[in-house]
Amino acid sequence: MRVVLAYSGGLDTSVILLLLRERYNAEVITVTVDVGQEDDLNEVASKAEALGSVKHYTIDAKEEFIDNFVFPALKANALYQGKYPLSSALSRPLIASKLVEVAKKEGAEAIAHGCSGKGNDQVRFDLTIKALDPSIKVIAPVRDWGLSRDWEYEYAKSKGVKFKVKFFSVDDNLWGRSIECGVLDDPMVEPPEEVFRWTTPPEKAPNEPEYLTITFSKGVPVAINGDKMNKVQLIKTLNYVAGRHGVGRIDHIEDRVVGLKSREVYECPAAITLIEAHKDLEKMVLTKWELMFKELVDSMWSNLVYGGLWVEPLRNDLEMFVNYVEERVSGEVRLKLFKGNVMVVGRRSENTIYDPKLTTYESYTVMSQEYAKGFIELWGLQSVVAFRKFLSGYGAVKQ
Repeated sequence: MRVVLAYSGGLDTSVILLLLRERYNAEVITVTVDVGQEDDLNEVASKAEALGSVKHYTIDAKEEFIDNFVFPALKANALYQGKYPLSSALSRPLIASKLVEVAKKEGAEAIAHGCSGKGNDQVRFDLTIKALDPSIKVIAPVRDWGLSRDWEYEYAKSKGVKFKVKFFSVDDNLWGRSIECGVLDDPMVEPPEEVFRWTTPPEKAPNEPEYLTITFSKGVPVAINGDKMNKVQLIKTLNYVAGRHGVGRIDHIEDRVVGLKSREVYECPAAITLIEAHKDLEKMVLTKWELMFKELVDSMWSNLVYGGLWVEPLRNDLEMFVNYVEERVSGEVRLKLFKGNVMVVGRRSENTIYDPKLTTYESYTVMSQEYAKGFIELWGLQSVVAFRKFLSGYGAVKQ
């Protein structure tokens, strides 16, 4: 039996590699997809081979990750439940697609991953793989064989493989870093500083604010302070600069796909910074009605992606609307980073529908205030009539 294994180099996938060989006598081909995680990928490859992988693939997918997953999420202002920028969720369908590509190339019968039966990633991997190639069997040993973390440590030890005991679980890529488990399972415990790596504690952040100007073209960032840079470097730069000012820490209770509530902690400096800037620029160039409708679209898009439904046709349908309106979302947004906060302090766009000649109270205004009287009469006509007829005795306004 030939199996392609999504391999991170951590305890779960290392134990799975050994178990697949032991229980199935499988030829295991390991795959690590580079989406900007901080791991030493050469070391990961060496570990896989030392544990018996017959072949290892390291696939650089950073630019593909940004183009096809991160930037669509940014255009959709993707924040699951108003908080989570979908960093891990966005990477899973991409990783799954690479696993399928390798499985087809290598003639593998199955794909294995290290997801548990309690999390969201099992849904994201299983559904994407099934959609891309239903003939490939999916094996999830942690879920299907009931593996536990303490058992895995003892098993690895019995095989002469040593792993440092970790008190929390971490997943990271260019768009964010997620931390869970251990002490974080208690929702009343403040996350200890040791769980953070990308962000400075706000109280220890610089005592002077830093200003950045982000340039967007059709909803996508292309420059910082006028300096054009490639997409990977731009996001890395923002992760560093915003993180230095304590921007991007998230701590919230999240509703998982499988019905569980979980306490999740994230570090997403670039994501939070860019989404804040992008949403503000949209307000300059889109109409009130477009903005209202796009909030619904953005929320639905985020829910689909979080729920592992990247393959759902509705996601593509929603993106067609998003991409259409984003054609106008070009311009610059000035940000102030200070003590854990990112604040928009300026914006401009050639596509703006903001006109100071209309809004000003000065004499050079081009709008007559007399227009307002007739507008008010018609705007509230039905509401006033209905209130007088049905609600005058019960409403807040009493005669």
